[in-house]
Amino acid sequence: MGATIRDMTQDDAEWFLPLNNSEVPHVNALDADDLAALLAEASLARVAQVDDQPAAGLIVFSPGAAYGSANYAWYQQRYDGFVYIDRVVTGPAFRGQGLARRFYDEAWAMAAEQDVMLCCEVNEEPPNPGSMRFHERFGFEPVGGQQTEGGKKTVVLLARMPE
Repeated sequence: MGATIRDMTQDDAEWFLPLNNSEVPHVNALDADDLAALLAEASLARVAQVDDQPAAGLIVFSPGAAYGSANYAWYQQRYDGFVYIDRVVTGPAFRGQGLARRFYDEAWAMAAEQDVMLCCEVNEEPPNPGSMRFHERFGFEPVGGQQTEGGKKTVVLLARMPE
């Protein structure tokens, strides 16, 4: 079962939106207009397909995007250069096949080319221990934290610094 990686387009909304929204609260819910706005500002938006079936999606931002995320804004206020992983979602049938790792490798290559950090956040409340373990294995370290959504979420802000 080989995976191919391609650019995400608005045509992916049909499968991506239900998958994304099934992962709330680990990611924020989206509708078609939200996805269109994200794709217009994203510096990288990718889809992993397994046997021609969409399996996972990635959306990444660089500084200067018109993106209203409180977590993205946290990095933008503190760092001149970064690559921000906004979301990675993988379909349940495709988890454990290394798709997220391939996305992170691609985002890391983008950050390394620019000699900037790769950053993201993981929910501390509600907890997401599997995601935290993944990020720790990938070399991310905490650089901050904050509450979002009126205190409904607490996130750990993470970064992997350039080598």
